[in-house]
Amino acid sequence: MARSKEEWIELLEHRLPPLDKIADRNRAITAHYARWYLEKPELFKWSGMAAFASRQVGVALGVCELLHAPEHRENTDEQEGGLSSFDAGKLLQNTFNNLLFIPSFMHSVAAQQFFLADLDQLRLGNNNIFADIGWAHALFLESGFGALEKCCGLKEQEFLFEGFRLIDEGDQLIRRGVDEERAHALIWEGNVLLLRHEQISTLQPIFDAISQQGRILISFGSELDFSGGVRASFSTYSGYFETLTGMKSVTDSRHRWQWIEHDVLPAWKRMECTFCEGSPLKRELEVFAAMP
Repeated sequence: MARSKEEWIELLEHRLPPLDKIADRNRAITAHYARWYLEKPELFKWSGMAAFASRQVGVALGVCELLHAPEHRENTDEQEGGLSSFDAGKLLQNTFNNLLFIPSFMHSVAAQQFFLADLDQLRLGNNNIFADIGWAHALFLESGFGALEKCCGLKEQEFLFEGFRLIDEGDQLIRRGVDEERAHALIWEGNVLLLRHEQISTLQPIFDAISQQGRILISFGSELDFSGGVRASFSTYSGYFETLTGMKSVTDSRHRWQWIEHDVLPAWKRMECTFCEGSPLKRELEVFAAMP
């Protein structure tokens, strides 16, 4: 008997650590994205890119977990390979490009709680994206587009359903050996629609809840390293002054999509075309996929 969308979501949820295991849960989500891409690299372009994005979010979530329960982390750092307070400080600085005001910002207990609320929004976004799109990848892999079509609701028609429809259409052309150039174009177009679904339907409400200070920090921390020296940085693309002053923000859907369209997607395409056995991209995704 075919599973419903809700049953798929519940099944994937059971495969993740509990919500309070913030860093572990993020690693598991990253691993799922990487495994889906490794299983169907010719189809699941979004999933491969999402693995790197989730890994980058995980850097900030490591700090989030430390701030939630610092006494627990201090007791378990050595045995679990977690973050020490010193490591977390370095991690925070690296994540946000060594902005000079971060250390003093974090010394204030009130500001720390303010910052923690923003990190919690990032955690919520990481979880929501997986719940919103992950089930469709798992269903498509197991049962194909026909089964997915039956499970998509009205709110998923414009981007998620149409995205997988185009991916399936491209896949069918490849299987028949017909017009491979058009097939690959359809697959990329479908994956971009999945990205639009994630950005508009799922992520924007999260970003709308971020504080003004948090929007600047997150904008500076928005950098994807696809390995092999191929990077896409929001602050580099938009300008450091513009990002620091809030003139450009990754939390603004217009600014974010412009960055994605003109920097992130071209960088991912350059990296993705190198994917093959033994390539740096494949090795790194295999590391992600092996995370518990």
